Amino acid sequence: MILVFDLGGPLVAYGVLRSAGMSAVAALVISGVLPALGIAVGALVDRRLDVLGVVVLAGIVVGTVLGLTSHNARLYLLEGSVPSALFALGCLLSLRLRQPLIFRLAVEILGPDTPKGHDVTAAWRYPGFRRAFRTITVAWGVGYLVEAAVRVVIVETTSTGIALLCSKLLPYVFVLSLSAWTLVYGEHEKKKAERAAASQDTSTSTSTSTSTGASPAPPGH
Repeated sequence: MILVFDLGGPLVAYGVLRSAGMSAVAALVISGVLPALGIAVGALVDRRLDVLGVVVLAGIVVGTVLGLTSHNARLYLLEGSVPSALFALGCLLSLRLRQPLIFRLAVEILGPDTPKGHDVTAAWRYPGFRRAFRTITVAWGVGYLVEAAVRVVIVETTSTGIALLCSKLLPYVFVLSLSAWTLVYGEHEKKKAERAAASQDTSTSTSTSTSTGASPAPPGH
């Protein structure tokens, strides 16, 4: 569905409409209907409209209004930076809350009522787990601020067609890169926590043996 509504569909529609003699702004506005339709279809299938979907729709609406009122294709294309910037600010501002945005999204994606969702929610009581999710939230916030800035540079320095192509591909580049980093970082933090737990268990066992006057049996006995 992503390929049809958000990536291939808008690019093909824009190319066809421009070839038919339509202005760049009009072609962009009409091709922008497909991503909005994709969000609507997803909301109907899932029977709910998530926060990210609302932000993307808001960006499309803002871009459409700006494009139609200003007749400026570049101004229309800048709407793609709106959801990215809002998401980035949401991540960074959520660090002041009890639970950062990425943690809440992780629970939502896993399902708060599923076994994995319960495990993640229960793990929040560990300081190392909380610190890891705050670090991940900072990384995603900064990453999407960079993505929004790169979009602006591309829109201002390239042709409308190239800018449209980049605006469709760029989010996937960033989300895949950040997701890969998150997996690697998460695995690193998990192993570090396991080593710390093992070390603590060893120290507790040694302390108990010492306090009772017993000593560990030598190897082979």
